[in-house]
This record gives sequence, C-alpha cells and structure tokens, in this order.
Amino acid sequence: MKSLITGCAGFIGSHLAEKLLQEGHKVIGIDCFTDYYPRSIKENNIKNILDHENFTFIEKDILNITQFPEVDYVFHQAAQAGVRASWGKTFETYTLNNILATQKLLEYYKNRNIRKFVFASSSSIYGNVNKLPIHEEAPKSPFSPYGVTKLAAEDLCSLYYMNYGTPTVSLRYFTVYGPRQRPDMGINKFAHAALDGGVIKVYGDGSQTRDFTYISDVVWANLLAAESDVVGESFNIGGGSRISVNDLIGLISGVAGKDMQVKYIEVQKGDVLDTYADVTKAKKMIGYMPWVGIEDGVKKYVESIIHQ
Repeated sequence: MKSLITGCAGFIGSHLAEKLLQEGHKVIGIDCFTDYYPRSIKENNIKNILDHENFTFIEKDILNITQFPEVDYVFHQAAQAGVRASWGKTFETYTLNNILATQKLLEYYKNRNIRKFVFASSSSIYGNVNKLPIHEEAPKSPFSPYGVTKLAAEDLCSLYYMNYGTPTVSLRYFTVYGPRQRPDMGINKFAHAALDGGVIKVYGDGSQTRDFTYISDVVWANLLAAESDVVGESFNIGGGSRISVNDLIGLISGVAGKDMQVKYIEVQKGDVLDTYADVTKAKKMIGYMPWVGIEDGVKKYVESIIHQ
C-alpha cells in the first residue's frame, strides 16, 4: 500500500507516518514547515524515519504543488493550528492552509482511484454546546475563526463525496496529546512547568473541561477509517477522559511529584467551555474505542519528557 500524509512533520502526522511504515506501507510525506512553532521541533519529529527505505519526504506547500503522487490512501493532516491565533490578519493564513489546501487535494484526487481520503477535522467545529457528550449530529456553531475553517474543509470533503464519489472520511479530533505535542498546547505547558518549576498560566478559572485523546488512539482511528468500507461520514475521535483544567493540573502535579504554581488570567476569545465526545458512531461503524485513559496518558507523556 502507498499512502500520502500531509503535515507529516507535525505532531499527529509524524506518529501516523511511523505507524504506517511499521504496517508495511510506502509513505510519502509532505510538509512546508509553517512558522507556527519552530522548524527544529518538526525536523526532530521525523528524524527517525527520514532514512527509512519506504519513506519519501517532500518539502513543499500544498498550494504550490501541481502534481501529487499516485497513492492508495490520503491522510490529510496538514492545517494551520491554533484557536487563539486565528483572529485578525492571520485569518488569511487559516483560509489558505485549511480551506484552499483541502480543496486542492480533493480536486486532484476526485477522479483518481484512491481507497480513502481521511481528513483531520476538529471538535472546534461544534463551538459551545448545551448538551454533553457531543454527538455528531449536534449543531455546528464554531466559536473561533479556526473552527470556521475546519468546518468549511470538512464540508468540502462531504461535497466531493456526494458529487464525485471521492471516498472521504472526516475525523473530529478532541484535544490530542502525547509525545511531540505542539508547544502551545495546555498539557505540554503544564508538564514542562511542573518539571521545570515554572508558573502555569490558566485562562479563566480552570473549571472548563476537555476530552483529552492520547496520540496512539488518534493514529489507530486513522487506520480504522482508512481500512473500513465506510465513506462520506464524519466521526468524533475522543479519549473518554473529560477532565477540568484544575483537575488536570492536579494530576500532572502528582505524576511529576512537584507542586505547581498557578496564575489565573482572563478567558481567551474563541475558547469553548467544555468538550466531551460521544464516540458511539465511531465504535459502531469503524470499531474505534479509546484505549488510553487520562491518568495513563499523562504518566506516559510526563515520562517521555523526562527521558528526552
């Protein structure tokens, strides 16, 4: 099997590339090293697979590519990340990297004989919800420009499936964490602060909750979606580990064995109050269930930082 992974040097993309190589796939990875966080971090993410005989790396912007490789599977992980950075002048970057790049890939592969186009969507498409857990049929009311672009990209996947039969599946990730997590993410900041003795900044009062999903569960969900016969569907991919920010800090503090200093600051625009995924549909249709709970996941993550 031959697979294309966009955003392959990122957090999720690099883990997915490693897993597919282990499964015997030939993997072509595309990444343009956007400056959202340091290039050196992304280079480190893929250092162990660059010389793999079945891995080919292409350093290019999707929007500047005229011909994509012929593959069996497309895993579209590339995106401009970050809720808080998506306001104002930078919104254009989000429209280019999240909407137009997705449309270009879909347009290229619409008439090609691919087995599956797996799109990395986001729980941000839901916005603030009144009922938890969140089912896939819940209203889509993004609370940030980032969420708007992810919903638009997911809608494009649905349109290409309905009009051209492109075998798309969208996976709505709920707060993914684990080794190689982006430096701007909460668990990353909290864990490093605990180990280094720094002060943790918490937006709001810390009572907001998140459904945290460990990276290995997300990688597994991608493989399940790709290998299933299901097309034209969207699935919640959550970890079943809804926890408040305050309780998360306590958990990390316990694992690290250190007390943590917390500074509460004002709520940031675009941040939702709560997320919690109903994964019943994913369980029934593609066989997905999260395996790593928040306690085990945090322990694995903190230990990975210690042994870096």
